[in-house]
Amino acid sequence: MLVSCRGALLMLLASLGGLVWGEVGDFTPCLRFFYMETPPKGMGGEGYQPICQRYRNQYHFASLYQRQRRATLYSAYILTPGGGKRPRNKWMYEPQLAFSGASPEMHSFPRSGPVDQNVVESQAVLQDYINSSYTKGHLNPSLHHQAPEDRRSTFTLTNVVPQRAASNSGPWAQLEAEVRARMGNYCIGPAYVVTGALSYLSERWMANRVAVPEYMWSAYCCPSYNSSLPASQRPYFPSYAAVGRNDRHSGGEIVPVDPQAKASVRGYDVRRMPLDTVETILQQRLGVHISLFHNQCL
Repeated sequence: MLVSCRGALLMLLASLGGLVWGEVGDFTPCLRFFYMETPPKGMGGEGYQPICQRYRNQYHFASLYQRQRRATLYSAYILTPGGGKRPRNKWMYEPQLAFSGASPEMHSFPRSGPVDQNVVESQAVLQDYINSSYTKGHLNPSLHHQAPEDRRSTFTLTNVVPQRAASNSGPWAQLEAEVRARMGNYCIGPAYVVTGALSYLSERWMANRVAVPEYMWSAYCCPSYNSSLPASQRPYFPSYAAVGRNDRHSGGEIVPVDPQAKASVRGYDVRRMPLDTVETILQQRLGVHISLFHNQCL
Protein backbone atom coordinates (compact mmCIF):
# COMPACT_ATOMS: atom_id res chain seq x y z
CA MET A 1 0.00 0.00 0.00
CA LEU A 2 1.35 3.43 -0.90
CA VAL A 3 2.04 5.78 1.99
CA SER A 4 1.09 9.46 1.93
CA CYS A 5 3.73 11.96 3.03
CA ARG A 6 1.69 15.13 2.80
CA GLY A 7 2.73 16.37 6.20
CA ALA A 8 6.42 15.91 5.45
CA LEU A 9 5.99 17.56 2.05
CA LEU A 10 4.25 20.59 3.52
CA MET A 11 6.93 20.98 6.17
CA LEU A 12 9.62 20.83 3.47
CA LEU A 13 7.88 23.42 1.33
CA ALA A 14 7.42 25.73 4.29
CA SER A 15 11.17 25.66 4.96
CA LEU A 16 12.23 26.70 1.47
CA GLY A 17 13.22 30.16 0.37
CA GLY A 18 11.66 32.51 -2.16
CA LEU A 19 12.12 33.00 -5.88
CA VAL A 20 14.82 34.90 -7.75
CA TRP A 21 14.62 37.11 -10.80
CA GLY A 22 15.00 36.18 -14.46
CA GLU A 23 12.92 33.52 -16.22
CA VAL A 24 12.66 31.70 -12.89
CA GLY A 25 9.39 31.98 -11.03
CA ASP A 26 6.97 32.38 -13.93
CA PHE A 27 5.84 29.98 -16.68
CA THR A 28 4.09 32.77 -18.61
CA PRO A 29 6.73 33.08 -21.38
CA CYS A 30 6.70 29.32 -22.03
CA LEU A 31 3.10 28.19 -21.51
CA ARG A 32 3.00 26.84 -25.06
CA PHE A 33 4.86 23.76 -23.87
CA PHE A 34 1.84 22.72 -21.80
CA TYR A 35 -1.38 21.32 -23.25
CA MET A 36 -3.95 24.14 -23.40
CA GLU A 37 -1.23 26.34 -21.84
CA THR A 38 -2.03 24.77 -18.47
CA PRO A 39 0.81 23.48 -16.25
CA PRO A 40 0.15 20.37 -14.12
CA LYS A 41 -2.07 21.08 -11.16
CA GLY A 42 -1.16 20.03 -7.65
CA MET A 43 2.57 19.88 -8.36
CA GLY A 44 4.79 22.54 -6.89
CA GLY A 45 3.85 25.38 -4.59
CA GLU A 46 6.00 27.49 -2.33
CA GLY A 47 9.68 26.72 -2.76
CA TYR A 48 9.33 25.43 -6.31
CA GLN A 49 10.69 27.59 -9.09
CA PRO A 50 9.28 27.49 -12.64
CA ILE A 51 12.03 27.82 -15.26
CA CYS A 52 11.43 28.75 -18.89
CA GLN A 53 14.45 27.01 -20.37
CA ARG A 54 16.10 29.49 -22.74
CA TYR A 55 18.94 28.70 -25.11
CA ARG A 56 20.28 31.04 -27.81
CA ASN A 57 17.52 33.54 -27.14
CA GLN A 58 14.70 31.03 -27.66
CA TYR A 59 12.51 29.11 -25.23
CA HIS A 60 12.74 25.35 -25.72
CA PHE A 61 10.87 23.75 -22.79
CA ALA A 62 9.80 24.32 -19.19
CA SER A 63 10.96 22.83 -15.89
CA LEU A 64 9.79 23.00 -12.28
CA TYR A 65 12.78 23.16 -9.99
CA GLN A 66 13.30 22.86 -6.25
CA ARG A 67 16.29 24.82 -5.06
CA GLN A 68 16.87 23.24 -1.65
CA ARG A 69 16.91 19.71 -3.08
CA ARG A 70 18.83 20.84 -6.19
CA ALA A 71 16.39 18.73 -8.14
CA THR A 72 13.80 19.15 -10.87
CA LEU A 73 10.28 17.90 -10.25
CA TYR A 74 9.42 17.73 -13.96
CA SER A 75 10.20 19.04 -17.42
CA ALA A 76 7.44 19.76 -19.97
CA TYR A 77 8.02 19.90 -23.72
CA ILE A 78 6.55 19.31 -27.16
CA LEU A 79 7.90 16.13 -28.76
CA THR A 80 9.11 16.61 -32.34
CA PRO A 81 10.44 13.24 -33.55
CA GLY A 82 13.15 13.29 -36.15
CA GLY A 83 16.51 11.88 -37.15
CA GLY A 84 20.01 12.93 -36.31
CA LYS A 85 22.73 12.10 -33.83
CA ARG A 86 22.81 12.93 -30.14
CA PRO A 87 24.61 16.27 -29.68
CA ARG A 88 28.02 16.36 -28.10
CA ASN A 89 27.62 16.65 -24.35
CA LYS A 90 28.06 20.31 -23.48
CA TRP A 91 26.51 20.66 -20.06
CA MET A 92 25.03 23.94 -18.92
CA TYR A 93 23.68 25.62 -15.80
CA GLU A 94 21.07 28.31 -15.03
CA PRO A 95 22.60 31.69 -14.00
CA GLN A 96 19.18 33.02 -12.96
CA LEU A 97 19.05 30.48 -10.13
CA ALA A 98 22.33 31.78 -8.77
CA PHE A 99 22.21 35.55 -9.26
CA SER A 100 19.43 38.08 -8.85
CA GLY A 101 18.75 39.75 -12.18
CA ALA A 102 21.04 37.36 -14.10
CA SER A 103 20.65 36.49 -17.76
CA PRO A 104 17.87 33.97 -18.45
CA GLU A 105 20.16 32.18 -20.93
CA MET A 106 21.59 28.85 -19.82
CA HIS A 107 25.41 28.98 -19.76
CA SER A 108 28.05 26.30 -20.32
CA PHE A 109 30.08 25.19 -17.33
CA PRO A 110 33.67 26.47 -17.45
CA ARG A 111 36.09 24.10 -19.17
CA SER A 112 38.59 24.56 -16.38
CA GLY A 113 38.75 26.26 -13.05
CA PRO A 114 36.19 26.45 -10.26
CA VAL A 115 32.47 27.00 -10.66
CA ASP A 116 31.12 30.15 -9.00
CA GLN A 117 30.01 29.37 -5.45
CA ASN A 118 26.59 30.94 -6.02
CA VAL A 119 26.03 28.41 -8.82
CA VAL A 120 27.21 25.54 -6.62
CA GLU A 121 24.84 26.53 -3.83
CA SER A 122 21.81 27.00 -6.06
CA GLN A 123 21.88 23.90 -8.29
CA ALA A 124 23.55 20.63 -9.14
CA VAL A 125 26.96 20.89 -10.83
CA LEU A 126 29.08 18.42 -12.77
CA GLN A 127 31.24 17.69 -9.72
CA ASP A 128 28.23 16.17 -7.97
CA TYR A 129 28.13 13.35 -10.52
CA ILE A 130 31.86 12.57 -10.49
CA ASN A 131 32.60 9.31 -8.65
CA SER A 132 28.90 8.80 -7.97
CA SER A 133 26.95 5.69 -8.90
CA TYR A 134 24.50 7.75 -10.98
CA THR A 135 24.29 8.99 -14.55
CA LYS A 136 22.69 12.22 -15.74
CA GLY A 137 19.15 11.15 -16.55
CA HIS A 138 17.35 13.49 -18.94
CA LEU A 139 13.74 14.35 -18.17
CA ASN A 140 13.37 15.99 -21.57
CA PRO A 141 15.56 13.74 -23.76
CA SER A 142 17.41 15.12 -26.76
CA LEU A 143 16.15 12.29 -28.99
CA HIS A 144 12.58 13.62 -28.59
CA HIS A 145 13.48 16.64 -30.72
CA GLN A 146 14.26 17.30 -34.34
CA ALA A 147 15.84 20.77 -34.37
CA PRO A 148 19.53 20.81 -33.35
CA GLU A 149 19.07 23.70 -30.93
CA ASP A 150 16.11 21.96 -29.25
CA ARG A 151 18.36 18.97 -28.73
CA ARG A 152 21.28 20.99 -27.39
CA SER A 153 19.03 22.86 -24.99
CA THR A 154 18.26 19.65 -23.09
CA PHE A 155 21.83 19.48 -21.76
CA THR A 156 21.24 21.66 -18.72
CA LEU A 157 21.58 20.08 -15.30
CA THR A 158 18.18 21.48 -14.35
CA ASN A 159 16.76 18.99 -16.87
CA VAL A 160 18.41 15.91 -15.40
CA VAL A 161 18.19 13.85 -12.24
CA PRO A 162 20.50 11.22 -10.77
CA GLN A 163 19.52 8.02 -12.60
CA ARG A 164 21.01 4.55 -12.37
CA ALA A 165 22.83 3.56 -15.55
CA ALA A 166 20.87 0.31 -15.88
CA SER A 167 17.66 2.33 -16.01
CA ASN A 168 18.97 5.21 -18.10
CA SER A 169 20.38 3.03 -20.87
CA GLY A 170 17.99 0.13 -20.37
CA PRO A 171 14.21 -0.02 -19.80
CA TRP A 172 13.80 3.77 -19.53
CA ALA A 173 15.68 4.34 -22.80
CA GLN A 174 13.40 1.75 -24.42
CA LEU A 175 10.36 3.67 -23.21
CA GLU A 176 11.70 6.94 -24.65
CA ALA A 177 12.30 5.30 -28.02
CA GLU A 178 8.84 3.68 -27.94
CA VAL A 179 7.10 7.00 -27.25
CA ARG A 180 9.14 8.73 -29.95
CA ALA A 181 8.14 6.12 -32.53
CA ARG A 182 4.47 6.13 -31.52
CA MET A 183 4.17 9.90 -31.68
CA GLY A 184 6.00 9.98 -35.00
CA ASN A 185 3.74 7.35 -36.53
CA TYR A 186 0.31 8.29 -35.21
CA CYS A 187 0.23 11.77 -33.63
CA ILE A 188 -0.77 14.36 -36.25
CA GLY A 189 -0.64 17.43 -34.02
CA PRO A 190 1.49 18.61 -31.11
CA ALA A 191 2.51 15.89 -28.67
CA TYR A 192 2.79 17.30 -25.14
CA VAL A 193 5.02 15.44 -22.70
CA VAL A 194 5.62 15.87 -18.98
CA THR A 195 8.40 13.78 -17.43
CA GLY A 196 9.41 13.91 -13.81
CA ALA A 197 11.00 12.28 -10.80
CA LEU A 198 9.44 10.93 -7.63
CA SER A 199 11.57 11.11 -4.50
CA TYR A 200 11.91 8.55 -1.72
CA LEU A 201 9.65 8.82 1.29
CA SER A 202 12.86 9.22 3.30
CA GLU A 203 15.08 11.50 1.22
CA ARG A 204 18.27 10.11 -0.29
CA TRP A 205 21.12 12.21 -1.63
CA MET A 206 23.94 12.17 -4.15
CA ALA A 207 27.11 13.88 -2.90
CA ASN A 208 25.08 14.94 0.15
CA ARG A 209 23.58 17.71 -2.00
CA VAL A 210 21.33 16.45 -4.79
CA ALA A 211 18.08 14.59 -4.12
CA VAL A 212 17.90 11.15 -5.73
CA PRO A 213 14.55 9.92 -7.11
CA GLU A 214 13.18 6.48 -6.34
CA TYR A 215 11.09 6.50 -9.54
CA MET A 216 10.95 8.23 -12.90
CA TRP A 217 7.56 8.96 -14.44
CA SER A 218 6.34 10.28 -17.78
CA ALA A 219 3.02 11.09 -19.44
CA TYR A 220 2.07 12.33 -22.89
CA CYS A 221 -0.97 14.00 -24.43
CA CYS A 222 -1.66 13.76 -28.17
CA PRO A 223 -5.07 15.41 -28.71
CA SER A 224 -4.99 14.97 -32.53
CA TYR A 225 -4.06 11.54 -33.83
CA ASN A 226 -4.61 9.22 -36.78
CA SER A 227 -8.28 8.19 -36.90
CA SER A 228 -7.38 4.80 -38.39
CA LEU A 229 -5.23 3.63 -35.50
CA PRO A 230 -4.41 -0.09 -35.44
CA ALA A 231 -6.32 -1.87 -32.70
CA SER A 232 -3.04 -2.48 -30.86
CA GLN A 233 -2.43 1.28 -30.57
CA ARG A 234 -5.87 2.49 -29.54
CA PRO A 235 -5.28 2.16 -25.78
CA TYR A 236 -2.35 4.58 -26.09
CA PHE A 237 -4.35 7.58 -27.34
CA PRO A 238 -4.96 10.37 -26.66
CA SER A 239 -2.80 9.93 -23.55
CA TYR A 240 -0.73 7.36 -21.77
CA ALA A 241 1.93 7.20 -19.07
CA ALA A 242 4.62 5.14 -17.39
CA VAL A 243 6.58 4.84 -14.16
CA GLY A 244 10.11 3.41 -14.01
CA ARG A 245 12.14 2.12 -11.10
CA ASN A 246 15.39 3.91 -10.23
CA ASP A 247 16.24 1.55 -7.36
CA ARG A 248 16.36 -2.18 -7.94
CA HIS A 249 15.81 -2.78 -4.21
CA SER A 250 12.56 -0.78 -3.89
CA GLY A 251 9.33 -2.62 -3.17
CA GLY A 252 7.07 -3.79 -5.95
CA GLU A 253 3.90 -1.91 -5.00
CA ILE A 254 4.26 0.81 -7.64
CA VAL A 255 6.29 -1.06 -10.27
CA PRO A 256 6.63 -4.85 -9.95
CA VAL A 257 9.94 -6.54 -10.78
CA ASP A 258 10.07 -8.99 -13.66
CA PRO A 259 12.09 -11.96 -12.33
CA GLN A 260 12.75 -13.07 -15.92
CA ALA A 261 14.48 -9.83 -16.92
CA LYS A 262 18.18 -9.86 -17.75
CA ALA A 263 20.31 -9.60 -14.63
CA SER A 264 21.88 -6.34 -15.87
CA VAL A 265 18.54 -4.51 -15.87
CA ARG A 266 16.51 -6.56 -13.37
CA GLY A 267 14.86 -4.26 -10.85
CA TYR A 268 14.74 -1.27 -13.22
CA ASP A 269 11.42 -2.20 -14.76
CA VAL A 270 9.06 0.31 -16.41
CA ARG A 271 5.32 -0.06 -15.95
CA ARG A 272 3.10 1.37 -18.68
CA MET A 273 -0.28 2.67 -17.53
CA PRO A 274 -3.21 5.00 -18.33
CA LEU A 275 -2.88 8.67 -17.43
CA ASP A 276 -5.22 8.48 -14.44
CA THR A 277 -3.16 5.65 -12.94
CA VAL A 278 0.06 7.65 -12.83
CA GLU A 279 -1.86 10.61 -11.41
CA THR A 280 -3.18 8.35 -8.64
CA ILE A 281 0.35 7.13 -7.87
CA LEU A 282 1.59 10.72 -7.62
CA GLN A 283 -1.41 11.71 -5.47
CA GLN A 284 -0.83 8.85 -3.03
CA ARG A 285 2.87 9.58 -2.71
CA LEU A 286 2.57 13.39 -2.48
CA GLY A 287 -0.75 13.61 -0.68
CA VAL A 288 -2.24 16.22 -3.02
CA HIS A 289 -4.62 16.04 -5.99
CA ILE A 290 -2.70 15.83 -9.27
CA SER A 291 -3.85 16.69 -12.80
CA LEU A 292 -1.08 16.50 -15.40
CA PHE A 293 -3.07 17.65 -18.45
CA HIS A 294 -6.04 19.98 -18.80
CA ASN A 295 -9.29 17.98 -18.84
CA GLN A 296 -7.34 14.72 -18.99
CA CYS A 297 -6.20 15.52 -22.56
CA LEU A 298 -9.75 15.03 -23.84
